[in-house]
Amino acid sequence: MSFLQLDDFLAGWIAGASSVIVGHPLDTVKTRLQAGKGCKNALHCIVSIYKKETVAGFFKGLSFPLASITLYNSVVFGFFSNSQRFISELRYGDGKHQCGMLDLTVASMLTGLVSVSLGAPVELVKIRLQMQTQPVLAQNLTLAGNGSVSGRSVGLQSQSMYRGPLHCISSILQAEGIQGLYRGAGAMILRDVPGYALYFIPYTLLRDCLTPSNNSSPHPSSIWLAGGLAGSISWVTATPADVVKSRLQADTMHHRKYKGIIHCILQSYKTDGLQVFFRGAAVSVIRGFPMSATMFLIYELSLKFLRSL
Repeated sequence: MSFLQLDDFLAGWIAGASSVIVGHPLDTVKTRLQAGKGCKNALHCIVSIYKKETVAGFFKGLSFPLASITLYNSVVFGFFSNSQRFISELRYGDGKHQCGMLDLTVASMLTGLVSVSLGAPVELVKIRLQMQTQPVLAQNLTLAGNGSVSGRSVGLQSQSMYRGPLHCISSILQAEGIQGLYRGAGAMILRDVPGYALYFIPYTLLRDCLTPSNNSSPHPSSIWLAGGLAGSISWVTATPADVVKSRLQADTMHHRKYKGIIHCILQSYKTDGLQVFFRGAAVSVIRGFPMSATMFLIYELSLKFLRSL
């Protein structure tokens, strides 16, 4: 197993922590645009969060992603890098052989598939915590101990259901079982399997393109730019599936509105039109650049440092 290198996992962990801090505020805005009520557009959402919750509102649910997404990115980068070496060893008999386009595609899509097993519960808890202060509809809303309030569409300000990440996980397990933590996982597979191909491949191509042929390693500015552009490309193309995933994962906080992926797509289209599937796309593109630029830059620099020890 000469292709297996653990430093990729550690570098991914460090990069993940950095990217979470950079990207979480706009991730909160994106989630509320996609799954909440009352946000007309990104600017209105930002102003609304700041007025009602101050700066702290943008970092709602940060503690769990900071702890878990670092592990998630460790798995993503570790698995992607090691799977490339495994494919190269399998196909060419040399784990250091440069991967072709097909090799990169297979490695990135497998990474997207594997990432869902860890990423689905992480994103579910993050979204539930981010959505706690959002207004909800009273229609068919079951209130604990008070029966069902039906026949109205009055906006209610939701109460905080969860005291924190661990309480959120415990509540979901109690109410829905282990499968509750994987609500929206199917939509996440539709997002991440092609999404990671459109993440790692553009990064690799752009990084190589921006690196002069006489240089043995890419310049940090090339890594930063390539990573940022790759992040924007990946997120804008993944937005429709991300909208469906966000709605499914936010759905069960108050009542079950969607039966599954197809039902969510049809109901969302019926209620809000085709444009709903691109809600939050601008925020995703803006957020994706600095977050991914930071991710790849810190990953490459960390990896270089670890391998110099």
